[in-house]
Amino acid sequence: MKPEESELLNLENQAQAEIRQAGADEELARLRVKYLGRKGAVTRILRSLGQLSPESRRQVGEQANRLKAALEEALDQALAALKEAAGPAAAPEIDVTLPGRRPPLGRLHPLTSIAREICDIFLHLGFEAVEGPEVELDWYNFEALNLPPDHPARDMQDTFYFSDQVLLRTHTSPMQIRTMESRQPPVRIIAPGKAYRRDSDLTHTPMFHQVEGLLVDRGVTFADLKGVLTSFVHQMFGREVGLRFRPSYFPFTEPSAEVDIECVICRGEGCRVCKVTGWLEILGSGMVHPAVFEAVGYDPETYTGFAFGLGIERIAMLKYGIDDIRLFFENDLRFLRQF
Repeated sequence: MKPEESELLNLENQAQAEIRQAGADEELARLRVKYLGRKGAVTRILRSLGQLSPESRRQVGEQANRLKAALEEALDQALAALKEAAGPAAAPEIDVTLPGRRPPLGRLHPLTSIAREICDIFLHLGFEAVEGPEVELDWYNFEALNLPPDHPARDMQDTFYFSDQVLLRTHTSPMQIRTMESRQPPVRIIAPGKAYRRDSDLTHTPMFHQVEGLLVDRGVTFADLKGVLTSFVHQMFGREVGLRFRPSYFPFTEPSAEVDIECVICRGEGCRVCKVTGWLEILGSGMVHPAVFEAVGYDPETYTGFAFGLGIERIAMLKYGIDDIRLFFENDLRFLRQF
């Protein structure tokens, strides 16, 4: 017997003896590393085959591979025997009567929830939702809405400009122009989406959410406007909430009106939130200005219509009694979990 073969035989006898004497899983794991690991005894022999003559290399290689297979089988059998001897008592106990651990579930952001509620109300009233670009042209954002370049009302918008003709939209009203350009009356749309203005305080943010509405057809009157917006207010805040239409001014509507609701905090008695007036402004509205119809090719002698716009944050603050708009954007879980 060659020296290499004798070494393999002695190594097998020693390993088999140690495996038989092992009394725990940890001992078997240590023996597996000792003999079959990357630096194990059998592995060292296999890596040294290149130093042997071709004839010895073949014989020793066959014996080493047989030894490796035999030790792997012996280790597996010894491990199985230990587990069988341990019996069911070694298995961890499972109490099937314990309640399961329910994973935390996400919730809709309050602005998303309110936006969907607003849109659902108008969709049920026969309106269609449309969307458009947030980066707009001056024509759609201002000029077609009866705000020419020298109009003083532009100063009220605090606009983010990319160039003289490209800007971040200051309202979602441009979708009214885009829609009227692409179709003939009747038109009944709402345009929910983001808008941008250079403003930031307790009640304003540079990015906010709006829903603009437009209805154009033959014979549309201010009474139709009042009926639609009254229905919206009652569905959003409840039939017991009073509302009023107050004369106002917007370049793209004439006549124009602000819509106020009875203060949801003091119920009209007067408080700090409503500045002791008993009323809270929620949206602007009015009959579409003839100049807007002319910009899109509608005949103002044939068609009339009304438009309105409301801030989603404003509605959410009133509905939930929130006094700081920045809470919607700070992602504080203590605030969001309340909804």
